[in-house]
Amino acid sequence: MKSTRITYWTATIIIFLLDGVLPALTSHTDMARQGISHLGYPDYFRVLLTAFKITGAVILIVPALKGRLKEWAYAGFTFNFLCAAISHWAVDGLGGDTLFPLVALGILALSYFCYHKLQNKAKAATYSNLAVQH
Repeated sequence: MKSTRITYWTATIIIFLLDGVLPALTSHTDMARQGISHLGYPDYFRVLLTAFKITGAVILIVPALKGRLKEWAYAGFTFNFLCAAISHWAVDGLGGDTLFPLVALGILALSYFCYHKLQNKAKAATYSNLAVQH
């Protein structure tokens, strides 16, 4: 259980930093504008994507936010990483820019599976406590 918790928090913090903090700090730069433009997306998409990334990252990192909200954040990041890989592949071919989002998707999947493992253990503990009380 302790190793699952450590793995969960490590993976979740990496996603928080990569797709929450980093976009918040760099989305306004010329490099970010050029990157979105290079992929063929309009500039407003950069702003919208950054807002969604920051919101999703906060949802993932705050323990009190659970259930469907967290599921939607995981789903949003999954779509984001898959679409980023496909966009880079379509424009630039197979390379680091294509593979990096897939590595991030792997880290996200690790966070997701550990999150559910921890949630299932918490539910089991709650049910066993209820059974003991009756």
